[in-house]
This record gives sequence, structure tokens and C-alpha cells, in this order.
Amino acid sequence: MAFKEYGSYDAVGLAGLVRSKELSARELLDEAIARTAKIDPQINAVVVKHYDYAERQIESGLPDGPFTGVPFLLKDLDLLQGTRTTFGASIYKDDIADHTGTLAQRFLDAGLTIFGKSASPEFGLMPTTEPRLFGPTRNPWNLARSSGGSSGGAGAAVAARIVPVAHASDGGGSIRIPASASGVFGLKPTRARNPSGPDRGEGWAGFSCGHVLSISVRDSAVMLDALSGPELSSPYRAPPAKWPFAEEIKRDPGCLRIAFTDKSPYGDAIDPEVAAAVRDVALLLSKLGHHVEERAPPLAADPAAVMSTIVAANTALNVRFAEQRFRREMTDNDFERLTLASAHNARNATSTDYVAAQLSAFKISRALAEFFTTCDVFLAPTLCTPPLRIGELDTMSRDLSHIPPILRRYMPGTAMFNMSGQPAMSVPLAWNAAGLPLGMMFAARLGDEATLFRLAAQLEQERPWKAKLPPICA
Repeated sequence: MAFKEYGSYDAVGLAGLVRSKELSARELLDEAIARTAKIDPQINAVVVKHYDYAERQIESGLPDGPFTGVPFLLKDLDLLQGTRTTFGASIYKDDIADHTGTLAQRFLDAGLTIFGKSASPEFGLMPTTEPRLFGPTRNPWNLARSSGGSSGGAGAAVAARIVPVAHASDGGGSIRIPASASGVFGLKPTRARNPSGPDRGEGWAGFSCGHVLSISVRDSAVMLDALSGPELSSPYRAPPAKWPFAEEIKRDPGCLRIAFTDKSPYGDAIDPEVAAAVRDVALLLSKLGHHVEERAPPLAADPAAVMSTIVAANTALNVRFAEQRFRREMTDNDFERLTLASAHNARNATSTDYVAAQLSAFKISRALAEFFTTCDVFLAPTLCTPPLRIGELDTMSRDLSHIPPILRRYMPGTAMFNMSGQPAMSVPLAWNAAGLPLGMMFAARLGDEATLFRLAAQLEQERPWKAKLPPICA
């Protein structure tokens, strides 16, 4: 297969070539490794390489799954036994996992060959991927820009066609943000749709969940069929899906009631090209027969304040685990200053503050649930500005006060759907005049990924994006 043909296939398509014996899993792995060698020095997306692991998978025989033989990247926050996971932190730069996470095992069971790990900011804390340990991951559309975060390595690798699909996770927008910044498709599933174990029952108070970034809608749907379902230790379960998600993408979405806004949930002005793109997509939806109305859910509490408290507490626990393991106090030689500052803030808070943050998250969830009794889907910009410039968020600065105002301008609308647990997706439907991707975010009711997949498939057909490649692929 010629070099360019690999990038024109999605993961389901590549698996079909392996199944029909037109190509072997080894040939696909060799192509992914060759692309990593050629492209990754420019974008720095694949930060841990374990080609030997994938080779051993193939040699020992791959399971018969929907993605058998397709090369794949795990995010550098998840565990795969016998391979290195750093969490983007200097203190863990040589850490070897002694077991495999439940989600990673399901990727293996689906037949994927996991040849490396994609970059993440330290502990997945930032919406840009610039860990001190590895340096910044660059956007394939513009190397001076970020590919987003925290799944920025996955976004860049998929956009650059190193792989057609890659693992990602989302605790405050970390699937949707890199999907938008990198010009790929990303769906955050309903809370508890995919497992978080075996080491924890939930992440970030239930805000976080894992799935993938992909070139195509069908890859995301087929992957969700392969990954979803509780494990023995799951503390709660997502509402059951009526049909396989792979079947939902073949169904017409019907006439949906779609609310939209081209504004920040805080009422702040947003980038004019982003606002214009939202209105253009709203017009497209109307032409497709949907009932489109301009209105937005009320903001019952400040999502940023909730995230700050919940994430700080989880970060403090991660720092405590490191101190217990290494039997010393952590310094900025071990963790970035942002991580240590977040942990410090948590230590100065109280358990009452944590419960108050949980209550605020519930208020946000309740307001969203009420809003969605009057609509099927809500459309808003995934990001309110184009992708950030590399270095704009400095996590090693002695003064971190520049970060909250940037986050408020950049990604004010993603975290509320982590708090409510609702499914939400970023769809690559627009690019600005400078050639930077502008993703559109769609959210649906709890448990209703089906509606999002049907709508995404319709939009993919109406405004296809797969053939649109970043300059780095030229």
C-alpha cells in the first residue's frame, strides 16, 4: 500500500483490509512506525514508544475484534503492563506499569496493536499539551499552536494520520478540546459508559471518562460498542443503549430540536470567526430540516470554581501518593509548579469546601437536565478562540495568575457536561481564515449518545472532513 493510502482509511477500513488479507497487521504497524519516524519529530505526539510490545502482540496472535491489526496509541495516563507510563511527570519518567487498566485491556481485546503512548500534560491538568518532561506537542495545522489537551498527543497523531484513532480521556473537555484544536472527531461518552478501573471507580468525582479521538464518526461508534459496559467494581452504570452505536450511525436523526449559542456561558465576547462558524453550522442544521433556536442553558454555578476545587483535591492525592512511594517531599524537580500549587490549594481547603463544590456541580447538572427537557441537542463552540499558541500557558511560572483568565476565554463551555455526565462531542466543521480548525460542540441528554452519533454521521456526510489534511501531511 502506498504511503498516502494509509491516511485515507479510518480504523474500521484498515481492519477490513486485515480481515480480507489484503494487508497484514505487521504491514500496518510498520507503516505507523514509519509515519511516526517521519512526522513525529515535528509535532512530538508519540512520547513513549514500545514497538516491541506491538510486535509481540502480533507474533502471539491478535484476538478477533472489530479493530484487529489496527495500530493504536494509548494516552500517557493509562497503564499497560510492562510498558512505561509517565503521567507527563518527571518523577515517573522511568515508571513501568505492573498491571493493565480495564480500558486498556478492552482496547487489546478489540484487536488493536498498541505501539506507544501519546503525550499528555502532567496528570492531564491543562487544555494544552506542553509537559516539562517531553516538551510541547505541536498542532499539525500550525506548529506554533497547541494541539489542545489534555489528549493533545492523540489529537495531533490522528490529525497527522499517524494513526486513524487514538485513546483519549475527558475530565473537563480533554477529548473535545484537542478534537477542536486538531480538526478531528471526538465524543465524550455518558458518565460510566466506559470503565475506569481497576484502580478507581471514577475519575475527578465522576467528571472524567475515557474514549477515543478519530478521523471518522464510525470509528468512534464502533469503538464505543467495543469498550462500553461496567466492570465488577463499577460504582454505577450508564443508561443502557437501545441499539449498537455502529447501527445508530446508519439511522436518520429525524427532525431534532437544537438550541444553540455563539456566546460564552459567562456572557463574554468570543472570537468573531468562531461565532460566525457557529451561526453557519446552525444555518446548515436548519437546512437539513432540524428545528433550530438560539438559546442557552442558564449557568447555575461557576464551572471553573467547581473544577478548581475537585481537580486540586485529586492532584493533592497524586502528590501524596508520590511522597509516600519515594518517602520524601515532592519539589519542582519532581512536578511542575502548577501541580504543586494545585496540591497546595487543596491542602488549604476543607472537606466542607469539597462537598460545596460537589453541590455546585449538582446545581449545574440540574439546570442542564431541565434545559434538555425543551431540546434534543445543544450546539456551542467547543473552544471560544482558535488553538492557543505554544507557551501561552506556562505551568512552570512562579506567577500562575495568567492561567485562569486564559482558560475562561478559551474553554468556558466544556466542563459543565463533565459535571452533568452528559455525552458531548466536538465535530470538525469549520476552519478560520488562517487555516486553524474550529470544532463545534454538540451535547445531548444523559445516555443519549445515539442522537449525537446519528447527527454526527449526517454532518459528516453533508460536510465531510476526512480528506482535509493539515500542511504537515502534504
